[in-house]
Amino acid sequence: MATATTPQQAWHPWRPLLVLLLLLGGGGGGCPAACDCTSRPRAVLCAHRRLEAVPGGLPPDTELLDLSGNRLWGLQRGMLSRLGLLQELDLSDNQLSALEPGAFLGLQSLLTLRLRGNRLRILGPGVFSGLSALTLLDLRLNQIVLFLDGAFGELGSLQQLEVGDNHLVFVAPGAFAGLAKLRSLTLERCNLSTVPGPALARLPELGALRLRDLDIGRLPAGALGGLGQLQELEIHRWPALEALEPGSLAGLNLSSLAITRCNLSAVPFQALRHLSFLRVLDLSQNPISAIPARRLSPLVRLQELRLSGAGLTSIAAHAFHGLTAFHLLDVADNALQTLEETAFPSPDKLVTLRLSGNPLTCDCRLLWLLRLRGRLDFGSSAPACAGPQHVQGKSLREFSDILPPGHFTCQPALIRKSGPRWVIAEEGRRAIFSCSGDGDPAPTVSWMRPQGAWLGRAGRVRVLEDGTLEIRSVQLRDRGPYVCVVSNVAGNDSLRTWLEVIQVEPPNGTLSDLNITVPGGPGPFFLDSRGVAMVLAVGFLPFLTSVTLCFGLIALWSKSKGRVKHHVTFDFVAPRPSGDKKSGGNRVTAKLF
Repeated sequence: MATATTPQQAWHPWRPLLVLLLLLGGGGGGCPAACDCTSRPRAVLCAHRRLEAVPGGLPPDTELLDLSGNRLWGLQRGMLSRLGLLQELDLSDNQLSALEPGAFLGLQSLLTLRLRGNRLRILGPGVFSGLSALTLLDLRLNQIVLFLDGAFGELGSLQQLEVGDNHLVFVAPGAFAGLAKLRSLTLERCNLSTVPGPALARLPELGALRLRDLDIGRLPAGALGGLGQLQELEIHRWPALEALEPGSLAGLNLSSLAITRCNLSAVPFQALRHLSFLRVLDLSQNPISAIPARRLSPLVRLQELRLSGAGLTSIAAHAFHGLTAFHLLDVADNALQTLEETAFPSPDKLVTLRLSGNPLTCDCRLLWLLRLRGRLDFGSSAPACAGPQHVQGKSLREFSDILPPGHFTCQPALIRKSGPRWVIAEEGRRAIFSCSGDGDPAPTVSWMRPQGAWLGRAGRVRVLEDGTLEIRSVQLRDRGPYVCVVSNVAGNDSLRTWLEVIQVEPPNGTLSDLNITVPGGPGPFFLDSRGVAMVLAVGFLPFLTSVTLCFGLIALWSKSKGRVKHHVTFDFVAPRPSGDKKSGGNRVTAKLF
């Protein structure tokens, strides 16, 4: 006999689900209808839901709240105070233009706050009150114009601050006061015209500073002097920065320095010389044309140098000497025709060499690269030959260990053209000495003074770009031999030119005779300036004939009128080299003056 079932005893399959929902929501609000609470535990994901306000009913145990990509326009005081366990809050890409002081009160566990892509303009004191545990704050892509004193005073645990892409024009000296544990700061793409040195000096633990895309043309001496713990400094895309002042990095003890996409025309050796702990130096994308010899030697711990896309045309011999730990060089995409083994203190210690994108001439100077090509890291592409023509376009990895005849060879330098070997110049005038040579590779031209010192590119006595020696405002002490030396990696050649100086204004202010003396001669030969002009005009033979006739007449006159003594001495011109290479040396000839 069937037993009747009462309504209380009837089982309904939806009742357990209802009980579960009541249990989940009974502690504090459940999940807002517009959000997702199931994808991650203790996470409420409300991104891109067109919300205009913070939704109600948020679970109090929420640890991640994502409200990015909505239409939130403001945060009022205490709006999120019930979320005491919240660790990450993302308010990026909203329309927030104002944050009331105390807007984040109650979020004592919050570690990450993202306010990127809003309309914030001014941050004053008290905005971040209550965020004592915050470690990361992202304020990028806002419209912030200035940071007032005490703007971040409540963030004693903050370690990373991102404030790029704002309208920032001023940072108050006390803006960063209270950020005692800040380790990383990025200032980029804003309207700062100077480095906010007084504000940065309030960051005693700052380890990484990135200053990118700024219209700043000068880094003053001591601007970063208060950052004694700074290890990494990046200066990127300062188009107005053309040089670093010698004391601009004073007080720093960096291990990594990057100054990229600026307008430095030379490596700032004076500003870098005290950075004895520097390990990585990046000067890429600057119009730097050369690395001279031994100027980097104070950076004794330097391991990596990057100068890609910098317009380099030469790296001098011994350029990296003194760098005992040096193992990486990136000079890709420059204008280098060669890179000689003598540039490195220990080529065998080199691990990485980025050399692609250079118009390399594959001659004897690159034989060392062929020897090491099996173990060197060339990066994504190995260097290739731009010349000579028979190897053009061929990668260094494509050559065999046994080279065909005529590959990777050089021709020694020889002097082919030169100016007069004997130059006469009046005191105060200009003297020019020309000299050029041939060879493979093309030789360099140098000049040596009579005292044995090599002449430079500047000064009254200088060597021009084409190898010509120029002496401006000739002086008596310039008299003597000058030696032209043409040289390349395969050999050198030399030639001597003599300079004679005519004194036109003696100490007593009267015109004196020309006194030309030559080393090794028996005595002087005296002529005044008019006599020199006459000799040059009529030639030596007619001049000597006229002199002989005159002296004969004078002798006859002196016998009849009295005893008159006249003294004249003749000398020989200094030996002059002929430049005949077949004779095995410089042939010396002497002509009667």
